[in-house]
This record gives sequence, structure tokens and C-alpha cells, in this order.
Amino acid sequence: MSSPETVVSAPAADEVPPEAVAPLMRGLAVLRALTDADGALGLPALERTTGLARSTVDRIAATLAHLGYLRLDGRVVTLAPPLMELGNAYLAALRLPDLLGPHARRLADELGESVSLAVAEGDGVRFVHQSTRRRTLSVSFRVGDLLPVECVAPGPLVAAGWGDPDWERWRRRRAADPMGRAFTALPPREATRLPTPKEFAAWARQAGERGFALDDQLIEPGLVALSVPVRHSDGTTACVASLVSHTSRHSAEELRERLMPRLREAVDAMERALTNPAAPAPEPSPEERASWIAASKQELGREFVGSLARGLSVLTAFGAGRGALTLAAVAQATGQARATARRALITLEHLGYVAATSGVFRPTSRVLALGYAPLSRLRLPQIARPHLAALAERIQDSTSLAVLDGKDVRYTARVASRRIMSVEITVGTRFPAYATSMGRVLLADLPPADRAAWLDRVELRPLTPATVTDRGELAGLVDRAAAEGYALVDEELEEGLRSIAVPVRDRAGRAVAAVNVATHTGRRTARECVAEVLPALRATADGISADLRVASRFAALPTV
Repeated sequence: MSSPETVVSAPAADEVPPEAVAPLMRGLAVLRALTDADGALGLPALERTTGLARSTVDRIAATLAHLGYLRLDGRVVTLAPPLMELGNAYLAALRLPDLLGPHARRLADELGESVSLAVAEGDGVRFVHQSTRRRTLSVSFRVGDLLPVECVAPGPLVAAGWGDPDWERWRRRRAADPMGRAFTALPPREATRLPTPKEFAAWARQAGERGFALDDQLIEPGLVALSVPVRHSDGTTACVASLVSHTSRHSAEELRERLMPRLREAVDAMERALTNPAAPAPEPSPEERASWIAASKQELGREFVGSLARGLSVLTAFGAGRGALTLAAVAQATGQARATARRALITLEHLGYVAATSGVFRPTSRVLALGYAPLSRLRLPQIARPHLAALAERIQDSTSLAVLDGKDVRYTARVASRRIMSVEITVGTRFPAYATSMGRVLLADLPPADRAAWLDRVELRPLTPATVTDRGELAGLVDRAAAEGYALVDEELEEGLRSIAVPVRDRAGRAVAAVNVATHTGRRTARECVAEVLPALRATADGISADLRVASRFAALPTV
């Protein structure tokens, strides 16, 4: 336990503590502005939105870009997947997605409906887990979305436990913002009819008495949801579990009558999972980041705001096995002096990103307001494209991302080179996997039995005089790709076309896609492709894989 002098006291809501780190506050304001704008803003708009001077915005944006949290493309600033490590730290510390997520996924698979978990945050609810059914018409919220209690099914269950000060705070907010415009995740206002204070108070009272809440197309026409609280053994609410559907599948009453028993069974299993859970395996702490921040400051000088970088690293001090930390533990985990860590914690507590009790600090769900919702809906091609563009610019040849789809590879992202003669392929194009470099590195990742079965059943046709059609020879080439970690295909798909590919791997190490460079045989020899292109190609695949690992830690991320 920390000594009494290390306890950080929360100031009044409108009082900035004198120890607060101003650059950290400004950096968080920039991230919040980008989040509210769904992930991207021009520099002039960012300046107007935050009220900061342009020079300040430029320095903050440069620092956040150096951290990997933003991408700068001319005058446009875009949130980048590595930023999700802040929200991941909160979610890992919270433990609810890890402990309850498997139950939510099983329920979603069984019923064919979306299942979400949400926690209370002030007079709103923030979603911390989503198991979504992929359909042409599907309904879900994004992990990180914050919605007002009065328009979403978990809300009245949260409000049922409020005291008079909570209700007074809510009434003041409703009076100041009756349409909930501060909640940027709300659908367009013409599609939303928020209940009056009297209507919502009655809804909350009924939800508390019945132990469930039903949303019948309140937040959006056609959307229905059924919510039940998930409680700790002491009776306090850990989160709210919701079944979310559409009126094309269920009416609100059908949802309650037919699916309530199964939802309650799942909630019972969730509550058992919260009772004496096994301690999580601790994740590595970011203490080495302190030396990296110091080196970055030395390298970039005034353009790198070290106090902002150090303040954000305090949020990554939390995580699995580190859900609650003393000041001393935060300082040790981040490699910072206690005084530096203390000022960052004071700032973060003042802004609501951490909470302190008796000298012990915990991250709050507000950390998810730092870009998590817009980034959690990304797909792998969107994550890969900036990396592909950088590679294409560097080597002046076309680069692509593809997935294995049956007997073919299917292109899901592509950046063409700026040449008079270039390889013209569009997203969605399919080629036989056996005759492509990307196909071979993806086949190389299959279990040996699956790989052999695939090779046995595929029809091997000569596409050019160089196409390998002998099954034994092809099997040997795939084995070689597995051993070497890349594949090079020379004029087997099309005469004059040479390509080299490496895999993109997910958190489990599986090859979920491949990246290649395609060039004309007259530009580079096969040996030059290996010597000159392969290192850059591997670095690109490593960058995409790293972003994928961060982005998919708690969010289901489609690969196509």
C-alpha cells in the first residue's frame, strides 16, 4: 500500500489541479476530438474543435504519430490501430471481456443474435464486449460506444441503482442537452425519440422491479434489445448483458418471451465465472518505454512532447494482472520517477480516465473514449492499406493483400505503383492459389493433412509454360515456403510477371492473409527480389501483423 502522502485527491469538476500536466490534457483533447469525428479530421478542423493553437496541434499530432497512435496524410489526421493499446489495457484490467466473453459468444452462436456487455459510466453506458452475427442486416454497437442511459436497454438497469445525486446530475444533463448531442454514437436525431425524464424514471423503476429491461425500437427503428444485469457475488452490478435483434426476426415481446430463459442461463454462467476467477497471467509492463521516450525526445527535440508520451504510458501500466496499482507500482511499471507518475495520475484522475481509492488506482471505461469505437470497426484491408502504400512508395512496385478462399486467393487490398507499365489487378480479383506467391505462403500455413488434402483435390492447369502442375513438385515448393517464410513465383501466373509474398499473422500466429510485391521480370531478377524486396516486404507484414494483434485483442476484426 502507498503511504498517505501518495494518495491523489480528486479536485472539483471545474477545477484543474495545479499539478496537472497541460500537454497531457491537450493530447487527450486531440484524441477525443478525433474520436468524436469518427477517427479523422483535417488539421484546421482539429485546431477549431480543440481550441488549441495550430503550433500546439502540430506538435501534439507529431508526437502521437511518432507513438503510432495517429497517421498524418498531408493536412488530414487519422487515428491508427496502435492507439487501441490504451483501451486494451483498460479491458484487460477490467477482465470482463476475458471472463464473460466466451459465454456471450456461445449465446450469440446458439441464438443467431448479437450479444453485448456494457458498463455504467456516469449517466451513460459504455459497451465493452460485442459478439456480432454477420448478416446482411445485422445489429450491434461498437466496443467503446457510449450511449445515454435513457435510450438503450442497459440504461434503466443502471439507473435503477441510482441515488438522488445521480438523478439530479442526469436531470441537469438532460436539461442542457435534451437531444443527447454530446453522445456522438447516437444514431441521427430524427431516428431517435428520447424519453422524457418522467418516462425514463418509470422505465428505470420497472426495470429494477422486474430485473430486466426491454428496448422496443427506442434508439433506432427496427432495433429491439433485451437486457439483464450481471452481478458480483456481493450483489453489485458488474455489467449488463444484452441480446440485440431486429423486428424482422423478433418483436420486443417475442424477444422477452422466447429468449429470456436462455439469456438468464447465460447470465448465471457469467456470474459463476466472476466468482473466484483464476488469476490472469500478467502481461509485460511497458517500463522499457521510458528509455524509448527519452531517446525520441533526444532525436526529435521540441517537436516531440515527452510529457504527453509519458502520461499516456501511465495508462498502459494497467492490464492483465495489473488491474489496480499503487503510485509506486505505476512508477515502476512505466520506468518513471514517482513525482512524474504522480502528476500524470493526478491529470488522468481529474479527467476521469483513472479512479483512486485509498491510494490504489484503476483505469475507468472512459479510456475507451480514446479512439476505441472507430478503430474497433476496422477490417484487415483498412489496417493494411497504409502499410502497403508506404511499401509501394519505397520500392516503386505494386503491393497487394489477399486471403485464401477455397481454391483461389482473393485480393482484398492493393496499392499500384506509379509506372507506365504496372500490374493491373483490382480488389476482389481471384487467381488460382497454386500459381501465386500469396497462395503458396497461405497454403504453407495449413496443417500438413489439410495441405495435402487441398493439393490432392485442386485441378492443376498450365496457365503459362512455366506453371508448376506436378503435384509432387508443387508440394515441395509449398513445403519450402513453410520453411523459408516466403514464396517467389516466376511467370507461372502470367508471362513476364514475378511476385514474392510473405504471410500476415494474427494473435495466435496463424497466417490470415498474405502480402506480396508484383513486378515485371525486366525490373528485378529473382535474386534481387529476395535480396532487395524481401526485407522490406517482411517489415511491412510485421507492421500489419502488429496492428492486427492490437486491434483484435478485444474486438472481432474481419479479415476481408
